[in-house]
Amino acid sequence: MATQQTTLDFAHAARALGREARRRGLVAPSFRSPPRIVGVDRSMRRYPKGATVAVQLKGRPWMAVLSDMIEGVVVANRLQPPHADRLRTELWKGVGADEAVVPFAPQGRVA
Repeated sequence: MATQQTTLDFAHAARALGREARRRGLVAPSFRSPPRIVGVDRSMRRYPKGATVAVQLKGRPWMAVLSDMIEGVVVANRLQPPHADRLRTELWKGVGADEAVVPFAPQGRVA
């Protein structure tokens, strides 16, 4: 059963993802909730020196929220495979997600 998390969990994940991005020399986007665009689960706004990723928390499973946050880091840095694929795997580990429950993991692909 999917669980919903609190804004405190969101803040903790945002700090962890930012730390992991910076550690790799990447742009660490800021995170906020909810998106300003009604009806979307994730949006992003670019700035000259960074980006803001907005994610919908209410009514969504926590793993979906984390997935959107991780994808936000990838998109903010304009990464392409295979670098993007490796980063996703590393960020999932960085937020403490068990590899067995990572959604949308590429099948048969070496990260």
